[in-house]
Amino acid sequence: MRRILLALLLLATSATTLADTPARAPAFTGVTRWINSPPLTIAGLRGKVVLVDFWTFECINCLHALPQVKALDAKYRDQGLVVVGVHTPELDAERDTGNLLAAVKRLGITYPVAQDNDYATWNAWHNQYWPAQYVIDRAGRVVYTHIGEGGYEAIENAVRTQLALGAR
Repeated sequence: MRRILLALLLLATSATTLADTPARAPAFTGVTRWINSPPLTIAGLRGKVVLVDFWTFECINCLHALPQVKALDAKYRDQGLVVVGVHTPELDAERDTGNLLAAVKRLGITYPVAQDNDYATWNAWHNQYWPAQYVIDRAGRVVYTHIGEGGYEAIENAVRTQLALGAR
């Protein structure tokens, strides 16, 4: 029992340390196509708060999270938020650009979408899940991460906090 408590204490301490010193956001790399936008870079987005959403159009969990991502884009775009969807396919049909374009249109996605067919951006970010959201501050550092569905209030709070920090 003592070892378990010590392990939990060490885990909590390292998580706090990681949160205190956010990592630089990795690049959007190996993107085969940008939809709704010219090519974007993390460096080019400095000064903006960015929400990166890893998703794929046939993932039910991603489709459940999509209304929240779209709502954040609509609510905060004019305040400096940039939402970037990174579409990394899970299934073969999701690799087809025509299928992706049709899904973006059908789903009403208007923010930039990076087609990451070769998992280059996925791997650069060390991402392992659909959906996964990363909030990036104005200096280009990942300050909040959420994996899976839910946590919508916490994601929005992270976005709102970063936007408020820039308004000072």
